[in-house]
Formats: sequence, C-alpha cells, structure tokens
Amino acid sequence: MFLKLTKLVLVMVLSYQTHLHSKSTSFDEFNSRDLSNYFSGIVAYENRDNSRALKYFNLSKVLLNKHDTYLKRYVNSLILENKVPQAINILNNNSNKTNSDFYDAYIILIVDSLKKKNFKKAEEYLNQSLKFQNESRFNLVIFETLKQYIYTFKNKKILNNKKNFGNLSIIAETFQRCYIDDDKTGPYFLSLINNQQSDYTRYIFFYLNYLIDNKKINEAKEIVSQINYINSTLLLSQSKSWIDKRKYNEFNKIFNCKNHNDVVSEFLFLISNLYSSQDDFEKSNFYLNLSNYLNPKFKFNLSLVAENFYLNEEYSKVKKTLKDFRKEDEFYYWFKVKTETKIIIQQKDYESGIKYIEKKFEKIIDPNIKMKFDLANFYKNSKNYKKAIESYSEIISSMDDKPIMKSDLLYRRGGSYERLGNYEMSDLDLLNALKLNPNDAYFLNYLAYSWLERDYKINEAMEMLKTAYDLKSNDPYIIDSIGWAYFLIDEYLEAEKYLRRAVELMPDDPIVNDHYGDILWKLNRKIQARYFWKNVLSFDDTEDKMKDNINLKLIEGLKKS
Repeated sequence: MFLKLTKLVLVMVLSYQTHLHSKSTSFDEFNSRDLSNYFSGIVAYENRDNSRALKYFNLSKVLLNKHDTYLKRYVNSLILENKVPQAINILNNNSNKTNSDFYDAYIILIVDSLKKKNFKKAEEYLNQSLKFQNESRFNLVIFETLKQYIYTFKNKKILNNKKNFGNLSIIAETFQRCYIDDDKTGPYFLSLINNQQSDYTRYIFFYLNYLIDNKKINEAKEIVSQINYINSTLLLSQSKSWIDKRKYNEFNKIFNCKNHNDVVSEFLFLISNLYSSQDDFEKSNFYLNLSNYLNPKFKFNLSLVAENFYLNEEYSKVKKTLKDFRKEDEFYYWFKVKTETKIIIQQKDYESGIKYIEKKFEKIIDPNIKMKFDLANFYKNSKNYKKAIESYSEIISSMDDKPIMKSDLLYRRGGSYERLGNYEMSDLDLLNALKLNPNDAYFLNYLAYSWLERDYKINEAMEMLKTAYDLKSNDPYIIDSIGWAYFLIDEYLEAEKYLRRAVELMPDDPIVNDHYGDILWKLNRKIQARYFWKNVLSFDDTEDKMKDNINLKLIEGLKKS
C-alpha cells in the first residue's frame, strides 16, 4: 500500500509542468526506481546541489524523451557541472523535438554553432529564441548583441541598424571593431577605460592586447607603468608582469579579438556578471561555464569559477579548476597558492595554512612585491602581528617612491602595531599614511576609531570621522564609527541615528550590534538593548572577550560613568 502511494505522489510530481509544451506521462511507462531518482534529482536541483542532481538525473534517463521538464533540468545541471559537450550532444539529438523548446537550449545550441563557425545555424537558433525574450530582462540584450556579433562575423562589417543598450552596446561595438581591425578600435577601448560612471578597468587588458597585436609596445608599456601590483586585479597584475618581462606573446595565447569564439566568450562573461549583480548565481554560473567553453584559455575567468566553488565550499572542484595555473605565470600561480592556503585554513586552521604558504613562498626564486604583500596580510589575518610588521617593513624599505602603495603599507603596518598595543608606532604609521593619501576615508576612519577606543583626542577624531563620512557616507564601518563618537561625547540621539543605520547595513556584525545595544540602554530602551546584546552572543565571529563583556552587561546593564 505504501509503495503504491509513493508511486502516486511521484506521478503527481511528474505531471506538474511548467509553461513548456507538456506531453502526457503514463504511469505504466516508468518503474518506481526511475521516478524516485527523478524526484530526488528535482529536490537536489531546487536546493542548487547540481552535482547530486546530476547523479539522480543520470539514473532516470528513461524520461529524456517523455517528460518535457526533465530535459531542461538535466541540461542545466550538465552546464552547471561544466559538462558542456554532453549537454550539447543531448540537445543536438533532441533539437527537433518539442521538449527541446526552451530558452537555455537555444543559447547552448547557438554557442555550439559558433564554436563550429556555423554562423548560419547560429542565426537560425537565435531567431527561434526570440519568442522567449520576455522571460528575462536580459534576454533582449542577449538577442540583439548576438545578432550584431553574428552579422559582423558573417559580413566583416558593423551592423548599422541596432538597438542602444548604453555601455553594453559600446562594449559590443568595441569588440566588433577590433574583430574587423577598424581604425576606431583604440578610441573605443579608451572611452570605456576612461568612463567616470562605471569601473571598466577589465578592459585595460583588452586594450593592451589590441596594442600589442598592433605592435604598439611603447603605448602598452606606458599604460602598465601606471598599474600598482598591490591594488590591481589578478588580470592586470599578470598583464603588467608579462609586459615588464617582455612576454608579449602571452596576451594572444589567452585572447584574440580576431577569434570570434574569444569575442563571444567575453560577451557571455559580461552576461554572467549581470546575473551575478542580481544575485542570480545559478544563471551567472550557467553563462560563465559557456564562456569558458568557448575560450578555456582565458585563465582569469577560471579564477572566478574557482572563487564561486570556494564560496560554495566545493574545495575539490576549486583545486581541479586551478590545476593548470603554471609557475611561469607568476600571478596566476600565486592566486592558486593563496586559494589553496585559504582552503587549508577552512578545513584545518590558520597555523596549517601559514605553514603551507610559507613553504610555497620559500620555493619562489624571486618573489614579487605582490607575493610579499599577500604573505604579510596572511600573517596579519592570523594575528601574527610581529611577523606582519616585519614583512610590511621589508617591503617599505625596498620599494621606490610610490606614495599610494606606500600609504597602503603604512596603513596595514600601523594597524598591526595598534593590535600589539604599540600606539606610538601605530599613530606614526597611520599619520604618515594620511600625509601620502589624505583623502582615504578608511585611513581616517581607522586612526579616528583607534583614538576613540583609547579615549584620546576625541574632538580631532570626530573631525576625521566627519571627513571620512563625507567621502564614504554609505560605508557601514564609517557610519558605526561616527555614531560611536557621538556616543562618547554623550550626544545619544545623534549617535542612535547613525548606529541604527549601521546595524541595518550590517545586521550580523558583533561590534555594531554591541554599540547599538549600548546607545539604546543610554536612551532607556533597555529591552531593545538586551535584544541586540544577545544578538552578539549568537554570531560565530564574536570573540570570547566580547562575549564575557556582553554577558556582564546582560546582568548589570551599562555601568554609570
């Protein structure tokens, strides 16, 4: 009786269809094992456990041609597990069937056609996908952009009649011009890089790539001379290293705008970022994996895949993704080492992680400044402040006069001194950092907060915080600091205004909750104060000393000053 009931429930699950064209599903066609596996796959799929979902979908392939939504879920799971060729093969075998009529299927088939340089077929699939344009706000953008690219690939010229999607259209036209080797390619790249409204620093790499391809080496050198290893992205740091070492051929090895697959890959990467910005990480990974399928040589994108796996605690997949990061590409290799170190810290402890990265660091013959800087940061984060100070000091003493870079190092070394209670050296470093970079809101905030904690120069600290707030009025840490400053000078109503906003922006931060509890107590809102103090005890990153203080406040309240 129980088995029959289970079968009935599973059949009802199968019978539930999306808006796709549904076929009738006969119960007699399937056994209970098929249905059970499919049901388990659905559960795993909805819980975004794609690896597990795929396992169960593989065990229920009898449904492939008999249940519409099975194909969609199965194919998406394959893509999300980076099994793009398998997904393409299944869709090619089902492309003339009703159950392959869904948007993602057309995108995959377009990618497959482009990979094979079958632009006519890609265009056919693209036109078929148009009926799904209302499913997502990005579908029309994808359609129109791919339409432009395919036209350019076929005709070696720019499509004049096109829709305008702002900077997205400028990006697309830039790569189209690069593809046909148009004279305006350089100015188009520069218009992106110099855009004041958005951060398009990624496109510095593509501009460098273009310059080197056109033998404009001196122009490329001039650009990389402005790049700061410490604060640059992985992609730009590696680019600078290649140019500094005259490894110009490395650029063309990973990207070539004359290669249509590379161009479309970059577009899919952009779409992945758009979905990521909307917190739709599943769609983001879908397009990211398609992007890497078209251009697996672009290692920077693989680093982003690895980071996604790391955030999902899929550490074996992280290691697999980064396995080909060679020592020859020093920044990519160092990224691999850092990521492996973070995994060890997560799985074991900081001590084991530090031992691992020290061992790897010692084997590097001539470690660059970025490697030294990152190692110092690992020391600082593991609370080994003495070693952190030694490492920062070594970098500072050996570097050329680069004020922004030096100010960052002084800031970090000053923070390490502060943690050791050496306030004289801490203040000296932080003040020198501010001299080099007086408009850095975080430098101002750190020094001011350090003074507040010591009940030192409260008025000066308040002025620094007001300046920091003017520079970064939406930063929760700065908001918390200025709120706490008002608390210390007994302006409780003003303090509450800032601290309430800080806790809204960072509801899981122990210090912010502690501060807000304190101000609520001063305003005689004691029940609410205890609520936020209790929050502090529930957070995983609350230190033992703070927990002791909170427990005391829960018993005694705030002592009268």
